[in-house]
Amino acid sequence: MYSVILYYNFKPIADVQSFIADHRTVCKELELKGRIYVSDEGINGTLAGKSTDVESYKIYLRGKPGFSDTAFKQDDSDHIPFAKMIVKKRPEIVSLKADEFIEPGTEGVVYLEPSEWRRVMESGEDYVMIDVRNDYESKIGHFEGALLPDVKNFYDFPKWLDEADIDKDKKVLMYCTGGIRCEKFSVYMRKQGYKDVNQLHGGIINYGKLEGGVHFKGKCFVFDDRLVVPVNPDDEEPISNCEITGVPCDTYINCANMECNKLFICSEEGAVQMEGCCSESCKNSEKRRPFNPENAYAPFRKWYHYFGPEFKDRQRARAASPSKG
Repeated sequence: MYSVILYYNFKPIADVQSFIADHRTVCKELELKGRIYVSDEGINGTLAGKSTDVESYKIYLRGKPGFSDTAFKQDDSDHIPFAKMIVKKRPEIVSLKADEFIEPGTEGVVYLEPSEWRRVMESGEDYVMIDVRNDYESKIGHFEGALLPDVKNFYDFPKWLDEADIDKDKKVLMYCTGGIRCEKFSVYMRKQGYKDVNQLHGGIINYGKLEGGVHFKGKCFVFDDRLVVPVNPDDEEPISNCEITGVPCDTYINCANMECNKLFICSEEGAVQMEGCCSESCKNSEKRRPFNPENAYAPFRKWYHYFGPEFKDRQRARAASPSKG
């Protein structure tokens, strides 16, 4: 059995490069895989490995000055859902690209524990709830009654907020996968004049563990090769449909045409029908990856690591330095 952990901590890091080098050494020694982003504002990571090695990592990180209070969301897995170990520097550990400095945990933002979040939902109070995730995440699962912004990236949320016309005196509830995006967007909203801003502490993952996912419909998108995980064990029915066949489905794959690579919802039947592609034109592309109908989903778990969240970053880097391939 393996463990998968999701965590972040907004704590200043004076020597980011040294912090990264130490992490790479420790993660290699522990044979962990996953992704860790580090900046001078803190750390954001998701890792997997043998349960004993994951526990050793947690002890290591909490032993670093300032990181003793790091909270981890943890799941069991029958495999390691990452292809490799990445530790890299970023300007922000979660990128809002706001015009002003955002310091999480400030501006009077309220953290609602899962039990209190559920109480508010069931109380009949007047509030507006915001799903602070990308549209492809909320499409397969979300809380009842939440606003589901039509955004492709987290840094699109300030523009969305400008156009949303939300009453600044109204009670605001917000949530995301593990809590990190709310840490910044909640402070941003307060700075824009919203008076009563509340975020779900620990996000969807924490709520599912402590409250059984009550009032959450569908499943939760995660950034590893599982792609989706259940939240409410009593209601795991898909709320979305295969984009090829129309049948109920909440499995994402990347289009097998490497020049397209669209992330789309696809049933196994749809994958077989279109040979892993999102359209007929992609199906006829010379850049299409090989497809095995006997194991329709398998290639996408492998290719997701290359064409997943970092794909656009690599494309931009290659465009800037074409000689490097």
